Amino acid sequence: MIAVIDYGMGNLRSVQKALEFVGEKALITDNAEDLRKADGIILPGVGAFKDAMDALNATNLTPVLKEEIEKGKPFLGICLGMQMLFDKSYEDGEYDGLGLVKGEVVRFDTQLKVPHIGWNKLTVRKSTPLFKGIDDLNFYFVHSYHASECNSEDVETTCEYDYEFVASVNKGNVWGVQFHPEKSGDTGLKLLKNFVAICKEYGLKA
Repeated sequence: MIAVIDYGMGNLRSVQKALEFVGEKALITDNAEDLRKADGIILPGVGAFKDAMDALNATNLTPVLKEEIEKGKPFLGICLGMQMLFDKSYEDGEYDGLGLVKGEVVRFDTQLKVPHIGWNKLTVRKSTPLFKGIDDLNFYFVHSYHASECNSEDVETTCEYDYEFVASVNKGNVWGVQFHPEKSGDTGLKLLKNFVAICKEYGLKA
């Protein structure tokens, strides 16, 4: 079972439905015990960084989330959920993130239209099981901010929108994707299926 964290922000049902489509039970929950029992955890997110961090902290799940990640449980942050992995964000101020992956979140510095919306191809910077068997690296984005100042060894894929930015990260058992796999058709479903496989492997070892 995959726990999808319910903190009042994000496409929770869309992520749940996508996981169910690839054959995995997914539970939308704000219960700490559900996170402990799950084979993996997903943190979706849509909206403003500060509001999301405040909402997550209000659930009292942040310590449990970090404990489960420390144990090696697979974790996936999606869109704003990825941004929350980093040390801080400069969206409408300066706010602390979860500090699970080194980096900062900054607004696109471009004359192109912001938010960046649409399908874009990724460039792989390091190979991980999350993208196993995916040849068409075309995913759907909707965002005005992106990760910056990351450790190069944590950068999994990048994308171009006027300039190169970080599209996904991986540090140990923690993954973050700036795009929306649940909105990315068959390619996104394949990625979620890969994450489920990672979670199942962890569950067998735990």
